[in-house]
Amino acid sequence: MSTATLTESVLRAAAPRVYGRVARVVGLNLEIEGLTAPIGSVVALPTAQGLVTAEVVALRDGGLICMPLGELVGVEAGALVTATGRGPTVRVGDSLLGRVLDGLGRPIDNGPGLAACELVSLSSVAPHPLTRSPIREQLGLGVRAVDTLIPVGRGQRVGIFSGSGVGKSSILSMFARGTAAPVTVLALIGERGREVREFIDNDLGPDGLARSVVVVSTSDQPALVRLRAAFTATRIAEYFRDQGQDVLLLMDSLTRFSMAQREVGLSAGEPPATRGYPPSVFSLLPKLLERAGTSDRGSITALYTVLIEGDDLMDPIGDAARSILDGHIVLSRRLATAGHFPSIDVLESISRLTGAITTDDQRASITACRQMLAAYRDTKDLIEIGAYVPGTNPLVDHAILLKEPMDGFLRQDMHELTPASDAWTWLAQLLGGSG
Repeated sequence: MSTATLTESVLRAAAPRVYGRVARVVGLNLEIEGLTAPIGSVVALPTAQGLVTAEVVALRDGGLICMPLGELVGVEAGALVTATGRGPTVRVGDSLLGRVLDGLGRPIDNGPGLAACELVSLSSVAPHPLTRSPIREQLGLGVRAVDTLIPVGRGQRVGIFSGSGVGKSSILSMFARGTAAPVTVLALIGERGREVREFIDNDLGPDGLARSVVVVSTSDQPALVRLRAAFTATRIAEYFRDQGQDVLLLMDSLTRFSMAQREVGLSAGEPPATRGYPPSVFSLLPKLLERAGTSDRGSITALYTVLIEGDDLMDPIGDAARSILDGHIVLSRRLATAGHFPSIDVLESISRLTGAITTDDQRASITACRQMLAAYRDTKDLIEIGAYVPGTNPLVDHAILLKEPMDGFLRQDMHELTPASDAWTWLAQLLGGSG
């Protein structure tokens, strides 16, 4: 240990420790008096379960408003509180691959500790706009409908929009297993505890887990832990990107992240705005989403699920996310109830980078396919009642002819994965062209 480091350690140990006291606990809020600490820093206090940390979320009347990162059972008025002098941190490193972590970045899979990993600040800034590499290459995800008709580029950020129970988690597991990216970071935010083990064992599988880092925060955990989980997963993805890797970041869901921030904001005294969401929710979304994407070293291709209320795409969180992201994939309840999986509504979905990552022949195939699907959709009622006269519209005639083959192309079993190159060839052959 160097002399300077030794001196710093001695001075830190000899410095007087300042304590505050718990003044009130109201709802999710912990009010502390007699202690100064900046917003975002961490304090510690004793509870019935031991020492629990809390994060400073607001300042009020000379005191601190904190939210706990654990249970407050056993906390008493007047309990001593200390400032840790640091903000949130997380451990990052190559040894995280294959591990399952909680929302604070701690292992929950009974594996070895993470002492060998580097301890870094949870906060980070998005890459400078002028240092971001242009997105020019497609990233295969193993799902035919997406890889051909809604292609995703390396470093692109895409939302998956749907109501509840339409297959968001299932399609995420297909992306995790079928992606061409060497590293996947998967964030499960506000998930049912029952589904986590099932997702890891059955949907992701041993092969998918081996090249993934899974961050889990279940619905029963404090709002701040659920909120922190999104930033923990993003910070881990940033580590691998800074090593020059192409990373796939999958987050389920952006809506539960926003709901957690709503709890934090309202508890801190923010006024409710659109549908009860305080302003901080809409300012926090871009701070999270802009951290994904390309940099001058590697890339983070990010897919975020968005749970829209009542299948309404104009839901405030969905609308805000769509304005920030580089495309959206819409899952249809009508297709899901008809047994069409994945239930992707191709005509309602779009990738804003299709022109940059596809060839002329591929774009011609996309255009032809979309025109055919739109023609069939617009004439579907007439066709089903037998009122459509063949020969009236050549495009509709062609759509009727290819309806079953096209449905076979767009349908895909959850455990069936198709490389992007094979999907493009299949689509070109189906349309009678080349791609």
